[in-house]
Formats: sequence, structure tokens, C-alpha cells
Amino acid sequence: MSAAVENTFVGAGQRSFGLPLAGLWRNGVFAAGTWLLASAVTYGLPDVITWGATELFAIVTLAGAILFVALSLTVHRLGSVGRTLVHYGPWFIVLGLWLAVWEVLTAKLGWLRKPFFSPPQGLLHVYVTDWERLLICVAYTGRLWGLGFFSGIFAGFAGGVALGWSKRFAYWGMPLLKLIGPVPASAWIPCTFFLFPTTFHASIFLVALASGIPVAILTAAGVGQVNRSFYDVARTLGASNRFLIFKVAIPASLPNVFVGVFMGLYYSFAVLVVAEMLGAKFGLGWYLQFNTAYSAYANVYAALIIMALICAGLVRLLFVVRDRLLGWQKGIL
Repeated sequence: MSAAVENTFVGAGQRSFGLPLAGLWRNGVFAAGTWLLASAVTYGLPDVITWGATELFAIVTLAGAILFVALSLTVHRLGSVGRTLVHYGPWFIVLGLWLAVWEVLTAKLGWLRKPFFSPPQGLLHVYVTDWERLLICVAYTGRLWGLGFFSGIFAGFAGGVALGWSKRFAYWGMPLLKLIGPVPASAWIPCTFFLFPTTFHASIFLVALASGIPVAILTAAGVGQVNRSFYDVARTLGASNRFLIFKVAIPASLPNVFVGVFMGLYYSFAVLVVAEMLGAKFGLGWYLQFNTAYSAYANVYAALIIMALICAGLVRLLFVVRDRLLGWQKGIL
């Protein structure tokens, strides 16, 4: 009886993964093939220009192919991780093809020439040889971004609540916000040199301004759109203004607040590179500027990939925080 139930469960689990009854993940097999192709192209064809880490990149892609072969047989046993891998199966296939095409166009045929274009092993060579400096730059960028972003969203959230709640505050504050909001944060660079004692503080201000403006606007809109009947019911039960703000207005406006935080996250990264050009000694923005000046575009692309991965990770983390905080609204909104 238990064996039959287990077989039924396994069969249903395999079908939910889009697998045949044999349990083979076909997209995993195809991904293994494309990654093996990238490895064969990298190792088997001669380079037009000598690049570092060519053999290492061939080994990495070969290891990826072996991993996908193993996953194609075992992915149905990995639970939620397996479902995620199956969902992104076509992406793994395309990524292997892209690595092979990228390798051919740059290192093997030289159609995309140095120094403006780099093959994948050129980026891998940067990570292998310059990882210490990159880690220092990531740490400096994280400090600057963290101070600017969180100060910006906290100030924007507080200002947005005040704008949405108080008509007197909105009378004076909303015109200023509409005046400052459309102006790019980088346009305030001349003013920051006069207002702040160091370029580091000026950089924090620019990141805070870029992230705080959308949070303030959308928070004010969210507080202003709260159903007035909520306030009437709470006042009937004896609620004070403090209770109305913290227990009614702010929770009801949180969906708008998170939209503003998402926008502020992207805007903060857009201005981060500019902010780190204001005399910074380290940071990913400084790293980009420094290597661009020396035409070291492989280093530039490597730093851009790191910034993209950090931003994508922060967006994912923000989605998790939003789902946790707004879990009580499921089925209501």
C-alpha cells in the first residue's frame, strides 16, 4: 500500500516538473549540450589574440555541462530548488549557446575586436587576477549605497506620510517636491560641493535624493488614497490621530510605498556611478571610470556584471520583504 502511494506521488511530482515518467529533465540535457559546445569551442579552436584563462573557462563550462547532466537525472528529487531549476531550463540552454557564440565572435574569429570587446575568458581572467580590488570596491560601493539609499527611503517615507496626512504640510511641501522631483539627481552636483564638507557626504546626498523622491511621492499618494471609511470607523471606536497614522494610514499605503522603494532602488544604482566619480578612491563607479580611462574594457564589463547581479539580488530580497510584510493583505487586494 505504501509503495503504491509512493509511486503515485513520484509520478505526480515528475509530471509537475514537466518530466517524462522516466524522470529525465530534457532541458537539462539540452543545456548540458550547449555548455559542452561552449567548452569544445573554447578549447578546440585557436584564438586570434591570446587571452588569459582560456583553459580555465573551458574547464568551467565543461563542469557546467557535467552538472546539468547530473541535474537532468536528479532534479525531480530537489523539491522547490528543482522546480526553480526546471522553470529556468530554457535560460540555461540559451546561456550555453550565448557563451559559444560570444566565444566565436571575439576570441576565435576576432569580428568583435579588442580592446572594445572581450571574450568570456577575458572577464573570467579579471575575476581571477583582480578579485581583491573588486571586493574592496564592492565593500566601498555597498557602504555608500547603503547610507544613501536607506537614509533616502526613510526620509522619503516620513515626508510622504506627512504630505499625505497633513493638508497644511502638503500645501507647502508638494510644490517643492514637484519642483525637485523631475530634476535628475546628478544635476545637483554643483550644489553638493558647496553644501557638504566632503565628496563622500555629497555622494551620499545624491544617492539619497535619487531614492527618496519616488518613495515620498508614492507614499503621499498611498496615504491620500486610503478609504475614508476606515478613518471614520476607527474614530467611532475612539482612535487618536497617532493610531490613525500608524495603524490605518501607513499599513494601507504600504503597496504604494514598496512601488516607490523599487523605483528608488533602480534610481539609486543609476546615480551611484556618477556619485562615485566625485573624488572617490574606491568603489565600482570609480573602478569603471579608472579602467575606462585605460581602455581596459574587460574590467569594465566585469564590474558591470557585478553591479547587475548585486542590483538583481537586492530586488529579489526586496520582493521577499514585501511579501512578508504584506502577507496579511492576500485576498484583500
